[in-house]
Amino acid sequence: MVFTRGRRQKNWPKILLTVTGLAFSCIVAFAFWLHRQYNQNLRPNSASQKTVIFTVQKGASVKEVGVALEKADLIRAAWAFEWYFRNNNLHEYLKAGTYNLRPNLSVPEIADTITQGKIATDLVTIVPGQRIDQIRSALIDKYGFSPAAVDKALDPSNYKNHPALVDKPKNAGLEGYLYPESFQKTAETSPETIIRSSLDQMQKYLTPDLRAGIVKQGLTVHQGVILASIIEQEVSDGADKKTVAQVFLKRLREGILLQSDATASYGAVLSGKASSLNREQLLAYDSKYNTYIHVGLTPTPISNVSISSLEAVSNPSKTDYLYFVSGDDGKTYFSRTLEEHEALTKKHCTELCQ
Repeated sequence: MVFTRGRRQKNWPKILLTVTGLAFSCIVAFAFWLHRQYNQNLRPNSASQKTVIFTVQKGASVKEVGVALEKADLIRAAWAFEWYFRNNNLHEYLKAGTYNLRPNLSVPEIADTITQGKIATDLVTIVPGQRIDQIRSALIDKYGFSPAAVDKALDPSNYKNHPALVDKPKNAGLEGYLYPESFQKTAETSPETIIRSSLDQMQKYLTPDLRAGIVKQGLTVHQGVILASIIEQEVSDGADKKTVAQVFLKRLREGILLQSDATASYGAVLSGKASSLNREQLLAYDSKYNTYIHVGLTPTPISNVSISSLEAVSNPSKTDYLYFVSGDDGKTYFSRTLEEHEALTKKHCTELCQ
């Protein structure tokens, strides 16, 4: 008798059903875990009631705000913050401004504050790009400090051992080193407290890596602050700042005039002449700060600086432009030759360049 060995048939429908069931179970388990993580990350980051001054920058995205909140230890996770905004359709309600926040606030509570525009009112704000005389005026006229107290607070000898000033020449003032930020103001707050806090912020951003990047460009750190202050006055966009830094560094290396309008204006302001000069007269006004006349950097910074300007000097773009012009439309136009520059100026700068 002959026996034939038959093939064992696999039960594919049953296998497929089992695999599908396992996959579905995994998906459900993951969704449950993710939902649990999401809810946990909406809770307060800690029990701390310490007030943290937090600024939502104009034009910032919800993702950028979430990352900044997480870095400030105000929330547990940026992704949960972003999801909360998306789930509740809050993106369009995000309002720029400076807020008093605390780590013991939940994400919904923080979201309510920054979407309802509950901006802090008990703050002293040093505005980006301000000159030291403008900071002085604001402390007196806007925030009610006495002129004598403000002048005493702005005396650099009070801070000669501050780490933010280690690269500043001994005879130089505080111009350029007062970092733009908002600071809590109470009945006990003095102008010196504000200035010292501003210097503390400056030191926080003058990291070893940033300092090394500036030195890599062939500048001292103080020279880097000077160049950053010029860039601060010339452009506001972060990407443009890096390219403007490249232009200025190239000009410095090749011994070409920087030709920054902001430097000419600063020199005229110091002498009290700015309001009486038109643009042509301003650019021809002979001061040691006028880079249309004098090669190299200005003797001192011409305003305070933001981190984006410092980073631009430390890590400029890899381009090779020699010219730029700020157009009437708010955009910055770069070129490599004088002919290109003149054509772009004629096309895009009919008002600002008059």
